[in-house]
Amino acid sequence: MADTLRLLGFILLSGLHVASAAIVVDIPQKQYKVARGDNATLPCAFTPPPPAGSTTEITWKATPDVPGSPMIDIIKFNSATGMKVYKNYKGRAGLTFDLTKGKADLQLVRVTSADNRTYECHVDVQEEEDGTLSDTANLIVLVAPSTPKCTIEGKTEYFQDITLTCKSEEGTPTPTYKWQSYDVLNNPRPNPLKATDVNGVLSLYNISKDTSGFYVCTSTNEIRSAKCNLTMAVMAPSMSMASTAGIIGAAAGALVLLLVIIICCCCCRRKKNKEEEYAMGTPEDGEFTDKDPEEQDEHVRSEQERPVKSADRRDVQDERSERSYDRRSDYDDRRDPNTSQRDDRDDRYNDRRDRYDDKRDRSDDRQERYDDRRERNGDRQDRYDDRRDRNDDRRDRYDDRYDDRRDRYDDRRDRHDDRYDSDRYSDRYDSRDRPPSVPPNKPRDPRN
Repeated sequence: MADTLRLLGFILLSGLHVASAAIVVDIPQKQYKVARGDNATLPCAFTPPPPAGSTTEITWKATPDVPGSPMIDIIKFNSATGMKVYKNYKGRAGLTFDLTKGKADLQLVRVTSADNRTYECHVDVQEEEDGTLSDTANLIVLVAPSTPKCTIEGKTEYFQDITLTCKSEEGTPTPTYKWQSYDVLNNPRPNPLKATDVNGVLSLYNISKDTSGFYVCTSTNEIRSAKCNLTMAVMAPSMSMASTAGIIGAAAGALVLLLVIIICCCCCRRKKNKEEEYAMGTPEDGEFTDKDPEEQDEHVRSEQERPVKSADRRDVQDERSERSYDRRSDYDDRRDPNTSQRDDRDDRYNDRRDRYDDKRDRSDDRQERYDDRRERNGDRQDRYDDRRDRNDDRRDRYDDRYDDRRDRYDDRRDRHDDRYDSDRYSDRYDSRDRPPSVPPNKPRDPRN
């Protein structure tokens, strides 16, 4: 009987040794997803359990940042020496194990984007080298997309091409973007036929007044979504200040040049008239003689010295007076053509001056009409800005109410989550993925 019992014990020990030799380490899934900031659990099971009294070592490692570098040690458990958490994971990593049940789960606290790695569970039983001693799994840390930034590139004027860009600074997996357009009455509308929406870039071509309205971009990934919006008002092209200053400067320069030419012409005409009068030799007393000015002066002096003249002398003087009268007539005849030419030039100058004044008056009228249009456009722009400011105030009040509701919802959700233990994490995670419904009474933003 004793020999039989010893034989049965030897057979049982041999069978246990054979079973323990074929250890199989298994991680149920090849990929685990968890939101950033939450706790992650990577399960690891091994079968069969190690025999009693044997030394068992459980090790968790992660792939390095640089391919080809050594594996990163996270935690090690030895049934003989105890637990060891390596430096980079102290305070963040833990091991939940049960050797009799073949359990060695890795616990990571407050995961970050840096924890996106491949993790390896390795189980080593003393004197047992057969079987599958390790298994791996990927941990994906999900990051909700940040609030995207919406911008307009290009001039919002008639017949221009512009692009609307939308980009979230962070988000894992990479967010997808979608643009939605609304008219000035806040009614949804499809994008123009020629518009393209690729990776958050909405391209609009040959825009017009109908392109004005509101544009909302939604950034979405597996966790949740975020939005940004733009208000676009397409205006008629206006003359720039540089162009206006250039035109005014050119007009002023042309006016100054014209005045200089007129003054030069007047000066030249006056100088020519003086030269003609000097060439005719008109004396100051208005008497014309056939003598030179010097001889005339001697004659005057002699007349003053001798006031009484003879009759023959008077006759000669009378003849000279007649000849002087004839010469004065000849001078008047020669002067008449010059006078008529000067009058013609004056008439032509006056005509040109009148035409210039008419052009200047018409230019002033056009400038006044242009200023009136600019003032009307400025009034319309002011009214549009007032309406936009009022609409922004309503949107801000709506956003405040929405944030308050969201905060209250988060508080209720946190109190609800506190009632559950960490084993029901997946249920809590699923409930968090569903964002609260948007209130149906969102105010509309009328814009003209």
